[in-house]
This record gives sequence, C-alpha cells and structure tokens, in this order.
Amino acid sequence: MPNTIRGFGALLRARQCSSLELAGACIDRIHDPAGEGPRAFIGGPSVRAMAQAEAADRLIRDGKGGPLSGIPVSVKDLFDVEGETTRAGSRVLDRGPAIQDSPVVARLKDAGAVIVGRTNMSEFAFTGVGINPHYGTPRNPWDRSVGRIPGGSSSGAAVAVADGMAVASIGTDTGGSCRIPAALCGLVGFKPTAGAIPDAGMVPLSRSYDAVGSLCRSVDCCDLLDQVLRGETPAPLEAVALGSVRIGIPLGLAQDELDEEVSDAFMQCRAALLRSGAQLADLRLASFDRLNELAAHGGIVAVEAFAWHRDLLVDRGADYDPLVLRRLTAGAACSAADYCWLLRRREELRTAYLREMADYDILAMPTVPMVAPRIDSLEDTDEFYRVNRLLLRNTSPANAFNTCAISLPMPRGRAQAPIGMMLMGKPGQDRRMLAIAQAVARVIG
Repeated sequence: MPNTIRGFGALLRARQCSSLELAGACIDRIHDPAGEGPRAFIGGPSVRAMAQAEAADRLIRDGKGGPLSGIPVSVKDLFDVEGETTRAGSRVLDRGPAIQDSPVVARLKDAGAVIVGRTNMSEFAFTGVGINPHYGTPRNPWDRSVGRIPGGSSSGAAVAVADGMAVASIGTDTGGSCRIPAALCGLVGFKPTAGAIPDAGMVPLSRSYDAVGSLCRSVDCCDLLDQVLRGETPAPLEAVALGSVRIGIPLGLAQDELDEEVSDAFMQCRAALLRSGAQLADLRLASFDRLNELAAHGGIVAVEAFAWHRDLLVDRGADYDPLVLRRLTAGAACSAADYCWLLRRREELRTAYLREMADYDILAMPTVPMVAPRIDSLEDTDEFYRVNRLLLRNTSPANAFNTCAISLPMPRGRAQAPIGMMLMGKPGQDRRMLAIAQAVARVIG
C-alpha cells in the first residue's frame, strides 16, 4: 500500500480503492480508543468527511478529479473550517462555529481533498514541544510505551500522518512548528517562504513569522500541497544532479549539544552527500551567531502574540497553559520604539544571511539536536524551557530570515529514534530547494 498523495491518487484513479474506503480507514484509526486519535484530533473526525469522500469518488469516476481528489488531509486547529469551532489548542476561544472556510481549507477542498479533522497542537502554537494540558498530548510513534513528545507546535498533525489517520497534514511554522514534529516523528516537514499562501481565517501567532506548511511522507507530497495552497496548477519538480549543488554546513551553535544518535546520523548523511558528488563546505554564519539579538525586548514573536492576546488575557488569563502564558507575557513590556528596532535588526540579519549564502544553494544541519524526550521528563518548568529552546534553536533562523526550509528523515540508529536533517534555502526559491531536497532524500535514504 502506498503512503504518498500521488500513490493513493493512482490507486483511486485506477479504482483499486475508493475515497470512502480511505477516509473510513482514517476515521477508524482516529476513533480507536487504544490509539492516539483522541489526543491527535480535537473533537474527533470531521462529521462531513465521509460526504466529501463520496463526492470525490463521483468526480473521480467522471474523470473530473482534482490534484488531491479523495486524499484524506488533516488541518491544524488554527484554520477555520465552515461549521466547526477553531480552538487553537486552547480553552479560551469562544467564537462559535466558523461561518466559512479559511482560504487554505477552501483551496484544499477545491483540489478534492477530504478534510478528516482538526489536529491538536501546542496551545496557540507557542511551544516547540507539543504538550497540551487541555486536550492531551499525542504520543510520539517511537517508544510509545513510555510516552515521548511528538514535537510542536503541529503535534497532532505529525502523529496523524505517522499513524495513518491522514495521508498528509497542514500545519503552521513560526519557529519550526512543522519541521520539529516531522523530525521527531520520522516525517518530512516543510516551511515555505511566508507570504505566498493567504493566512486569513487562521488564528495567528506572529504575523511577521507565521508560514503555512505541511507534514507528509515525501518531499513530493509537500511540494504538491504547497502548489495547491498557493493557488497554482501543480507541476512536477525539476530533476537535480547533486554534483552541481553547493551545500553549506553551519558550524558552531547549530551543531552544539547534539545527542549521539543525531550526530552519528548527520555524519552518515554528510558522507552520503559527498559520495553523491555534492559540493560541501563548512562555514560560520555571523547571521546565525547574532540571532540572539532578536530576543531583546521579548522578541518579535512574543510582542506580536501579546498584542493579539492582550484583551483575552485580561478576562481569561487563568485559563491559559501557564507555560504558554509566560511566553506570551514576555512581549508585554516592549515599546513601539523597541518593536521598530527589532524589525530593523531582523532585516539587517536577513540581508547578512543572503550575503553569506551567495556562494551556496542550501544549508544542511540537524533539524533538532536531540531525540524525543519523555513527556514526564518535562514536568519541571526549567527543563521544559531548556528543551523548548534547544528544539527551536536550529529551526528558528529560517523564520527570522523568512526563507524556506525542510526537514528530511535521517537514518535511524540503534534505538530506532526518528531524527531529521534540515535543508534551508534562499527566500522565494522554494521549488529550487524542494527539488534539491528530493534528490537529497533519495541519497540519504
């Protein structure tokens, strides 16, 4: 049985299975009391999923299917879906059912996707860990008996795909929220250059940093979804010969404090890329080393998030996850002048990054420095924040510089822990980076 969008699409067009069967199998897994469905999906499966699947089967039968016809897709609980309540992984939003689909959901439906449900997440997408005290934390597919974090904030999205409750998931990425859970759950997670996909009808974390991304089984799946969400007619990626690709390997912070399994796997991938003929070079990036400057005054994300939540915090502050509340209120004291300074400094660092990348096509580094820790090991607040900082360390530069990045599964070590390698490209050159990523994925296997 295939596990990609094109693979299932071929089966559907050949009438070797139906969308009703695919959606039904996903919904059965969501309902399974012994599985992660109750924690991965807020409110369970969509009540309209089977009707959408039936409609998709009719269109496929009539030869009128779209690029996603009949494919079960989940959406993060940030996007409005007509008739359903958007909670953003929280208990404080009391807005009632959405009166219309967000543009992201509308484009998925127009392409024929079956929306199987809304996935759980870190509250308001504001941690990279994936723990949610309100709706439960979906457990990582690895070492499930002890209960490990899925990564966040798109936690339910990753577990949904890993456990076959959806073929693909739509998430958001403000500091690594698609790439972190993808790395920890053995998937591909894509963050595009922000701005090309409409974010109306989506609960924001930080308008300056938010990007709509995806978690899937392949680079091709991520590319196909990205084209659909941009409103483009899907076209295949160009074939790339790695012998012509120049890859920079950032030294310093990006490779500090690596778990042994992560370090070993990254060295294996590096060796495989060298054998493929790719041109690799170690480098120090001043733009990376200076990123801590953007944490001043709480940081842009915290400032913009606090501005959105300010009124809610007055009435419902006690109902927030305390771990998220602390991060939100970090932006409360920032003045308008401080915020303007942060925006200018971000642009300066982005310009420096582009200058440093002039001789390279992409960067490659571990997505996260660790294997997924146990959920119960993060009950201590200080340890939670330490792990959260480490998880976000390598992924957040792509958001700060507003460029594209993707996490690919790396070979697993003795403990079989899922781990990821991140490729980071240049702003606006998303399809070039995706084409390189597809070639890299074949090499690192």
